[in-house]
Amino acid sequence: MKDLHSLLATCRRPRLLVRAARIGAQEYRRDRHLLRLLGYGGLPSPAPALIRLMEMEGELNDSRRENDAGYSLIRHLDILIAIVGEAHLLDLQWPRPIAVLPT
Repeated sequence: MKDLHSLLATCRRPRLLVRAARIGAQEYRRDRHLLRLLGYGGLPSPAPALIRLMEMEGELNDSRRENDAGYSLIRHLDILIAIVGEAHLLDLQWPRPIAVLPT
């Protein structure tokens, strides 16, 4: 089973979408954006939020690739922005181990 860092690292999306998501993530506010995307209620911690967001994004990406008429670029970008923002929070909470090279 892969961890969240590995799942994020293996996720491949068009460069323009990723670039726009990174720019949008600079203004990401979890209390506003995450509640709108996941629904109202309590805010989950970054890891469960990321899992749900990645499921939602996967469905949207499938729609994009199939040229589905119901595909929403704006919603896809909103979810990618939230993924980038939540991944940043996850890195602050659970930093990745640094590999040390033998000397």
